[in-house]
Amino acid sequence: MITLDPAKILIIDDDLDVLRAARLLLKRHFEQVDFEKNPQKIPYLVSNFDYDVILLDMNFTRDLSSGKEGFEWLDRILDTKPQSAVILFTAYGDVEMAVRAIKAGAADFVLKPWENQKLLDTVHAALQKRRATQKEKANSNNSQHLIGQSPAMQAVFETVSRVANTDANILILGENGTGKDVLARHIHTLSLRKDKPFVGVDLGAISESLFESELFGHVKGAFTDARDDRKGRFEEANGGTIFLDELGNITLPLQAKLLTVLQNRSVTRVGSNKLIPLDVRLICATNRNIQQMAAQQQFRQDLLYRINTIAIQLPPLRERTEDILPLALHFLEQYRLRYQRPVTGISDSLANQLQQYDWPGNIRELQHAIERAVILCQGKTLQPKDVFIKNAEPELSDNTGYNLEEMERNMIVQALKKCNGNITEAARELGLSRAALYRRLEKYNL
Repeated sequence: MITLDPAKILIIDDDLDVLRAARLLLKRHFEQVDFEKNPQKIPYLVSNFDYDVILLDMNFTRDLSSGKEGFEWLDRILDTKPQSAVILFTAYGDVEMAVRAIKAGAADFVLKPWENQKLLDTVHAALQKRRATQKEKANSNNSQHLIGQSPAMQAVFETVSRVANTDANILILGENGTGKDVLARHIHTLSLRKDKPFVGVDLGAISESLFESELFGHVKGAFTDARDDRKGRFEEANGGTIFLDELGNITLPLQAKLLTVLQNRSVTRVGSNKLIPLDVRLICATNRNIQQMAAQQQFRQDLLYRINTIAIQLPPLRERTEDILPLALHFLEQYRLRYQRPVTGISDSLANQLQQYDWPGNIRELQHAIERAVILCQGKTLQPKDVFIKNAEPELSDNTGYNLEEMERNMIVQALKKCNGNITEAARELGLSRAALYRRLEKYNL
């Protein structure tokens, strides 16, 4: 019996013969292969489904040979999901276009007609790179909350040590950027289910119309675009842990559907009446005051009881100032090695500045600030001028000799040089979306 790779592949091309040929080939190797003829559906598909690899044609009906449409859709995809692995393919290509494609953020470039093995090798390579990136990110995230000298974090660690190896449902509370997803994954790695799947679901990013299909799965023909049977996130997590982030964002009708699954410990795929038993450990998270929502009848009290066996409150960074400098040093070391930069320390004046800032974006904001500083710093020690945070902006006036626009332009130029002109990588290093970086490129005539 051939075991299919569980990857999710999307093929977008307005030539039905190409779609059929590519799908026929890839279905023999990958568990889910979707296809779409109309490129106008790309925003919907990319926003609502988490594809591992996207095969994108470069020329549609508006333009048959220049590849302009392909580059436009590539930008749209990467603006929506920056980590997407997109392989561009076209019948009208050359070396120059291939280089442009890679610099624009594509994972690779394939010419039509393709050799089957070449296409398979390209998809596997893109998939392997994406999984390696996801693993690196997960490992990086997992280490963040292992750094916590403050009493508030020590209390969190104590609770985690007591409950991680049980199957108790856990509700993680905290502001955006405090690391709720990181803590959820850390709990999973300490649990008896650590060798089973960990499936994270951002409920805030799933449209109401796709909620059941995404979480519970569907059968072929259940709705217009249901071309095959498909597992939902709960089935994917069977035996392991499912992490439902942004739980406070779903509506009361969807809360009722979720409650039914949790009570029955089974799911029914959309379009089917067959019950599929579940064995999952549930971890939920929200940045909202869910107790108040329940009191105001905006959140079901019975669902809250179900998910709230153990509640863990993650403190904001401003309430754990003892951890700011250790976290900053951790991120400095992480990014110093990643980007092979000579930076080895943080000056006393910057350390004082970091500890006095209230970090409204919490750990995520600190991480991005240090990453950007490491990339752009010219010396071996980070100084206050290297880290751009809000309370430092008043100092960057004409009287200090700094020009904010000139500094921003220089940062962009240095990031582009570091990334060899790759817009996606440069945007990520600068903490910007691709669209925001493009606007600045136009602003500064770069």
